[in-house]
Amino acid sequence: MNIIYMLLAISVFVALIFFALFIYSVKRGQYDDTYTPSVRMLFEDELVKEGTSSKSETSKEKITNPKK
Repeated sequence: MNIIYMLLAISVFVALIFFALFIYSVKRGQYDDTYTPSVRMLFEDELVKEGTSSKSETSKEKITNPKK
């Protein structure tokens, strides 16, 4: 039964530490992004260009023509 009281005290202590860290981060402005959520839907998704094919071709050229 004593172990239950000890575990309860430890869990409350850890919860208070996390709560204090959360309050600290809010006061420091960690969550103060009011602009991005309002315009996120207006940004277009960027297309990713295939850069891997040019790297593989360059490495093949170096193997076949080492003087380049």
